Amino acid sequence: MITTRFAPSPTGPLHLGHAYAALFAEHRAREAGGRFLLRIEDIDETRCRPAFTRAILADLAWLGLAFETPVRVQSAHFGDYRGVLDQLAARGLLYPCFCTRADIARASSTRTPDGAPFYPGTCRALPAETRQARLTAGVPHAFRLDMAAALAACPGPLSYQETGLGRLPCHPARFGDVVLGRKDSPASYHLAVTHDDAWQGITLVTRGEDLRPATDLHRLLQALMGWPAPDYAHHRLITDARGARLAKSAGSAGLRTLGLTPAEIRAQLGF
Repeated sequence: MITTRFAPSPTGPLHLGHAYAALFAEHRAREAGGRFLLRIEDIDETRCRPAFTRAILADLAWLGLAFETPVRVQSAHFGDYRGVLDQLAARGLLYPCFCTRADIARASSTRTPDGAPFYPGTCRALPAETRQARLTAGVPHAFRLDMAAALAACPGPLSYQETGLGRLPCHPARFGDVVLGRKDSPASYHLAVTHDDAWQGITLVTRGEDLRPATDLHRLLQALMGWPAPDYAHHRLITDARGARLAKSAGSAGLRTLGLTPAEIRAQLGF
């Protein structure tokens, strides 16, 4: 049975791009007689607001989308993500990094697929006593995946199944030693989303084309943790009149401000 999900972050009102992603996931599930789930990805406690979560639920109901309950809310499951970090650390695959963003920007001239400066591995070789002294002193830090060690721990090359394209190879090394958690936030997007897709039994991950590169890293985490590998369907992005991707950070208009009915929104988006 196909199980899909829509997983918005409650940092603002839903726009047309969100509506397309939700309708796309729901359509793929319904046409196969499968399940459609909702997940609230609110691990960023500085930007996420309960009011936006309530607005998301209201907008989805207004669009006529039905999903199973209870809805998984990531902020209620920080302990789950911490457990994954502890397992990776116990296997020698995780290390604390004390570099600031400014430190990394100065030391790196290349970027990862998601646009972040490529981490040069400054803290990977710190002596154990130095690490412990900094941790004891409460120096702010992140937890990074040792990419070389992680790849060595994987049984063979990684790949994933993309709808319409077949089997595609993965190259997670281009992300470098990616951050999986911080002292004040026990999970990055990459860790939380991969854990929750496995926990919720998602068999088809539907999301925007801009997130396709992240699949390489997610497949690595799945292999390391023994989680099942879902199929993927990366869909087109909805853009504005200038061709720019709709985004809350860019002030894209909320669904309820467009002056359109749910039926008109569905028709405009091709559903």
